[in-house]
Amino acid sequence: MLDRKIIHIDMDAFYASVEQRDHPELQGKPLAVGYAGARGVVASASYEARKFGVRSAMPSSTARRLCPDLLFVKARFEVYGQVSRQIRDIFYDFTDLVEPLSLDEAYLDITENKKGMKSATLVAEEIRRRIQEETQLTASAGVSFNKFLAKMASDINKPNGIKVITPPEAIAFLEALPIEKFHGVGRVTAEKMKRIGIVTGADLKNFTEIELVQRFGKVGAHYFRIVRADDQRPVNPNRIRKSIGAERTFSEDLVEIDEMKEKLTYLAGVVFEYMKKTDNFGRTITLKIKSADFKTSTRSKTFGTEVTDLENLVAISHELLEENREEIEAVRLLGISVSNLQKEQTEGVQLRLEFL
Repeated sequence: MLDRKIIHIDMDAFYASVEQRDHPELQGKPLAVGYAGARGVVASASYEARKFGVRSAMPSSTARRLCPDLLFVKARFEVYGQVSRQIRDIFYDFTDLVEPLSLDEAYLDITENKKGMKSATLVAEEIRRRIQEETQLTASAGVSFNKFLAKMASDINKPNGIKVITPPEAIAFLEALPIEKFHGVGRVTAEKMKRIGIVTGADLKNFTEIELVQRFGKVGAHYFRIVRADDQRPVNPNRIRKSIGAERTFSEDLVEIDEMKEKLTYLAGVVFEYMKKTDNFGRTITLKIKSADFKTSTRSKTFGTEVTDLENLVAISHELLEENREEIEAVRLLGISVSNLQKEQTEGVQLRLEFL
């Protein structure tokens, strides 16, 4: 194991929390950010709404049935971007090794941090304190010695909490963890594992690497490593991109084409809303698909003029999906991005959304 100190910061119900901060009359009420129409989808839900089962990527009609008093507000991605940059500036006060995953989530390697602080836990607490003081928003943090464990830890004490997983604790934590709670193990894979007796991390650990690869493909080697707390991936500073995109990782693998299209419609809406707000449209549409076995494929189409209509963007994304549907059985991630922008950017905007 590498002797590293990794923090995963995840803002709490980010879009909804920003709206409640900026509109005090919404505080304490069940709130959804998104589109309230018949074909609308929830982009983010406040914790008051989540108590009723409302979740992001849920059709608005379903959300209203679960919570009749649910309030909808339109997304303001330019505001969320500004707040995200404010939070990222706080990160850079501690380390340059920051790997943003989205507007509201990032890994930080603070092994050798700018403050000279020896305790990763104290660094995480100071970052959380500053975020709340400077933005009036709360963040949850996971602290560990690799990215996988830090990510797992940040979900445990949400909202507004922190969890530390030390090297002596890691194996026992992973062995006791239900298999469906492992980050990256979706519903379809979890069911397949349970059929062969893998219910917890301890069960997974009983299988050899060769056996896991035989049963799950190359991702089996990944499962073999993570249950042993072996994750050597470094924290990579944000790469330069020139695109606007949104993607979503699903806790349950998608197997039905209609369900995939529903998610793409939502993602296209997120991307289009940002392009419209920034008046920055593009000519190249790219679909990203990650299958249950972690195989990633992308397909693109480039047009002579910018795509400036939401229905057109949705239709293109659906077409790209249909053209490649036969290559995959189950999907764990979908993404849509637009490049060849009217206003080329020095850094891409990646609107990765909440893990579900």
